[in-house]
Amino acid sequence: MKEKIRVLFICIHNSGRSQMAETFLKIIGGERFEAESAGLEPRPINPYVIKVMEEIGYDLSGNTSDRVMQFFQEGRLYDYVITVCNESIENQCPIFPGIARRLYWPFPDPQKATGTEDEKLDKIRSIRDQIREHIKSWVKSF
Repeated sequence: MKEKIRVLFICIHNSGRSQMAETFLKIIGGERFEAESAGLEPRPINPYVIKVMEEIGYDLSGNTSDRVMQFFQEGRLYDYVITVCNESIENQCPIFPGIARRLYWPFPDPQKATGTEDEKLDKIRSIRDQIREHIKSWVKSF
């Protein structure tokens, strides 16, 4: 059996985009991938993110936010480290030894969604769908 492709998704808080990307890769990538996510400054999962993921059958309510430096210090190795936040944050991420590739997939920050509750949910649904489609396309490239 072929070794799984190990992927780490990084974002500033590990409270939205990286959590969604990890979840989608685990489902869409199936047995070919092993996915984790972490943040530079972990915070609790955004409740709107939990809600929009729940709408499509994924329960993130028990997820925790992990610190990227902890993974780095533990010596975890990844085939891909994918930054899903803005470029200024990407430059703060540590370099992991043994990485075959580092990718940058900028997605809007769910935390910055404004408006009424319905407007916020609509914006976060859009982010969720963008992430899911990007993951689908990326997995097909293998």
